Amino acid sequence: MPSGNGARAQQKRERNIKRQEGAGGGKSQLKANEAAKTTICNICRTSFLCTAKESELKIHSENKHPKNKFEECFPGFVGKA
Repeated sequence: MPSGNGARAQQKRERNIKRQEGAGGGKSQLKANEAAKTTICNICRTSFLCTAKESELKIHSENKHPKNKFEECFPGFVGKA
């Protein structure tokens, strides 16, 4: 088996090709996080993750929409126990 620089370069190219083929995609959760944003403020249309707690949503309501009630921002919100 040849062991010159040309053979080593060829082996490295082959390894890189196999590695790229094996990488079936990124491991990013950005798409999953965007899909999980199901709680939406009805006034400013800001979206929150489905795991957002009522306290976090109340803070948003008080800071961004002080003239409106919490129920106006998030109608039908059921608090998570």
